[in-house]
Amino acid sequence: MPYLKLRDGAELFYKDWGNPKGKIVTFSHGWPLSSDNFENQMVFLADKGYRVIGHDRRGHGRSTQTWEGNNMDTFVDDLKELFEHLDIKDAVMVGHSHGGGEVTHFLGKHGTSRVKKAVLIGAVPPLMVKTAANPEGTDKAVFDSFRQAMHKDRAQFFLDVPTGPFFGFNRPNVKTSQGQIQNWWRQGMTTSFKTAYDCIKDFSETDFTSDLKKIDIPVLVLHGDDDQVVPIEASGLKSAKLLPQGKLKVYPGGSHAIHNIDVDEVNNDLISFLQS
Repeated sequence: MPYLKLRDGAELFYKDWGNPKGKIVTFSHGWPLSSDNFENQMVFLADKGYRVIGHDRRGHGRSTQTWEGNNMDTFVDDLKELFEHLDIKDAVMVGHSHGGGEVTHFLGKHGTSRVKKAVLIGAVPPLMVKTAANPEGTDKAVFDSFRQAMHKDRAQFFLDVPTGPFFGFNRPNVKTSQGQIQNWWRQGMTTSFKTAYDCIKDFSETDFTSDLKKIDIPVLVLHGDDDQVVPIEASGLKSAKLLPQGKLKVYPGGSHAIHNIDVDEVNNDLISFLQS
């Protein structure tokens, strides 16, 4: 399995699938998961001749569990090293949830010289937490409860999230998937406790507003209007307006994990955007 040794000695795990000479699409996963969460999209595009690259952020999945550096600035600097290592050019970046924040901050901090388009799926920008300037956000007490639940029983909390709001399995008359729940739990428990805990603050309190305004490439925003984790009113709707070349598609009744639940529709939207 390929690893990149980073500037501080940490090792970043990544997948590099498909046509080595194909057009490149990169994937940034959500909290507290790994690149495995994008396998349906990666296989779909690789089968169509694309080169698909997905990494496990430091502390997540198979990457090194560092004690410090569980923050967006470090994550995007790691990703920049990966782009340079693999000589990634003219890429399309795709990010879900916390990974959508990673894509946004990467483009805001490091620019778009290596990237031609981006896709944000159920992404956290511009800001999740409720503030005076962001009244549509989620109250900080909710994120405090996440931290408390992790300290009390992380394993149970990491079952409760996918069983309920993440996939929307708590809605009436929804077909649930025990496999999806167990796969989420598997990925979450592989991530270090410290990283998962620190990243609650990172995904909820990082303000990506200035990053969004800087992005000078086309960005497709995909968001479910029944996203219980990252409500569309505080995220997708605002991001699409802040992005200079933002385009929004709303998934009616869509959960936070539309790429896992509405697989065919998301894949078709991705390929259409890539080919446009």
